[in-house]
Amino acid sequence: MRRREFISLLGSAAAVWPFMASAQQTTPVIGFLGISSPDLFAKPLRAFRQGLSEAGYVEGRNVTIEFRWADGQNDRLPALAADLVRRQVSVIAAPGSTPAALAAKAATATIPIVFQVGADPVAAGLVTSLARPGGNVTGITNLNTELVSKRLELLRELVPKATVVALLVNPTSPEITEAVSKELQSTARTLGLQLHIVHASTDRDFDAVFATLTQLRVGALVIAPDAFFISRSEHLGVLTARHAVPAITQFREFAAAGGLMSYGGSFSESARQVGIYTGRILKGEKPHNLPVQQTAKVELVINLRTAKALGIIVPQSVQNRADEVIE
Repeated sequence: MRRREFISLLGSAAAVWPFMASAQQTTPVIGFLGISSPDLFAKPLRAFRQGLSEAGYVEGRNVTIEFRWADGQNDRLPALAADLVRRQVSVIAAPGSTPAALAAKAATATIPIVFQVGADPVAAGLVTSLARPGGNVTGITNLNTELVSKRLELLRELVPKATVVALLVNPTSPEITEAVSKELQSTARTLGLQLHIVHASTDRDFDAVFATLTQLRVGALVIAPDAFFISRSEHLGVLTARHAVPAITQFREFAAAGGLMSYGGSFSESARQVGIYTGRILKGEKPHNLPVQQTAKVELVINLRTAKALGIIVPQSVQNRADEVIE
């Protein structure tokens, strides 16, 4: 190679290098505020990445994700959210947890936030309205708290002799606990049922919960739509089957693992939509211009094997309404 050509190549490389370095430095960073842990959140996380991909972003290629996991401890969320703000992430994704969304909103008024919640985001104080969120926050709601009364009514159809029922809530999620408790107390009174409220916020609490259900002679259990319980849907399905408790919650994983019934929207589909919204914001769209989406599809899943083991006869009319019957 001639000396003049070599010098010319060096000059070209020197000109290109700052551009390449700048491109690497401007790779957007997503702050992911997770309520549980990577293993318990595996399916929704895959759905979130799928949504990102649909919006044109692939982790490790043109976007970086900084994960912060609370391991089911809501009191850790404010510090984790503050850490993401200090990291100066491009957007914060808070899928599956009202406390996570509220912690993110409290931590920043400027970094865009995309949530996924089961509660009413207006009542929770996350947005001004669904159509016009306002501020730096938007997201997805499947309104699972709105379906809690319907879940009790479904249980009543299958276990009509149960006069004592219980609601399992997470006391560290006061927004959801208050809304669901108030709603179900009203429904229980209308149906002439005695309602007990039991609490769990750690895995260690479950043994005490089921011991209490036995002492109270509870005939049916409704599990609140809380992120802590969502991440343990399969474990709770196994526990309710083992303790012979007719129970219902919102996601299919619960019924598939041995729970009697599930009724609600798809958690993974909501997480995918969070990924899409996150990608759209990375492309320059503003949260206040993105209306809060409501997932419309609701699925009823019944585990006939569990029903048979519990001595419950599922009326054909209920089976006909089910989206899936596990036999």
